[in-house]
Amino acid sequence: MSTSEEISALLVTRFGTDPAAIRPEVPLRQLRLDSLALEELRLLIEDRMDVDLEDVVLSSRDTVAHLVAAVHGKAGA
Repeated sequence: MSTSEEISALLVTRFGTDPAAIRPEVPLRQLRLDSLALEELRLLIEDRMDVDLEDVVLSSRDTVAHLVAAVHGKAGA
């Protein structure tokens, strides 16, 4: 499963996000992710994908593509 697919699966299963709404250009706020939800998502990604995202700064203004790129960069490190 790709980084993008993993993140999409978490958004759908844990946050009830409509799979059709998860597109690279969509800001995370449009997926109804506030700062608390983003922190929870970060922890879920760390656990599920075994990456350390401690120094990754996420905001609800970031896009899905930004999140995927940040996680992918850490997973490859």
